[in-house]
Amino acid sequence: MKKMNIGQILQEKTYPGRGIMLGRSADGKCAVAAYFIMGRSANSRNRIFVEDGEGIRTEAFDPSKMVDPSLIIYAPVRVLEGQTIVTNGNQTDTIYDGLKAGQTFEQSLRCRRYEPDGPNYTPRISGLIRLLPEGNMEYDLSILKSADGDPASDHRFTFSYGPALPGLGHFISTYVDDGSPIPSFEGEPVPVEVGNDPDETTELIWNSLNEANKVSLFVRYINLEDGTYETRIVNKNH
Repeated sequence: MKKMNIGQILQEKTYPGRGIMLGRSADGKCAVAAYFIMGRSANSRNRIFVEDGEGIRTEAFDPSKMVDPSLIIYAPVRVLEGQTIVTNGNQTDTIYDGLKAGQTFEQSLRCRRYEPDGPNYTPRISGLIRLLPEGNMEYDLSILKSADGDPASDHRFTFSYGPALPGLGHFISTYVDDGSPIPSFEGEPVPVEVGNDPDETTELIWNSLNEANKVSLFVRYINLEDGTYETRIVNKNH
């Protein structure tokens, strides 16, 4: 299996939209999660990430310029009993509530669909990291999308990995790249290299995103032995 460099993947795209990378650090000590958002409209670009308890949420950088918060203001990251949820929409809460009620990651998403933003019908991408005994971990990624742009049907895919291998992660984004309408992500999540340093990972991803369209980035390294974590947040708007 060939592992790609996440920086190289992003440098070749103008607008992958929103993206999730989950995996395990090369030294095997940490679970790693990264999530970025991009925007083409003024409304989408008017956002920042802020910490919210153990998770994060999006917030309007300038509240006076916020037009429609329905698809852009949400909690991308929440934590429940050693499980870290990362998504591109308010399905974060759906997964959180489902897990709390004893459902699996996949079961909790059965009630959700792609976003109602035709003609793009933006996919909902979601991820879950689970810490396991003896310093191990596993993770899932999901994409809910329209049937090749046809809103009459849904395509649902869940990918599970574990126990996670050191130095390996997987990346999924909402879009293949820019377009009109914007084409949804296709195929399986891409295998990517995962390093040991949260600052280096943050710098690599942030500097590889298209300068005009990038908005915010979240990176977290979670110690597999004790669950402590280091978080990095970068916002284009300061």
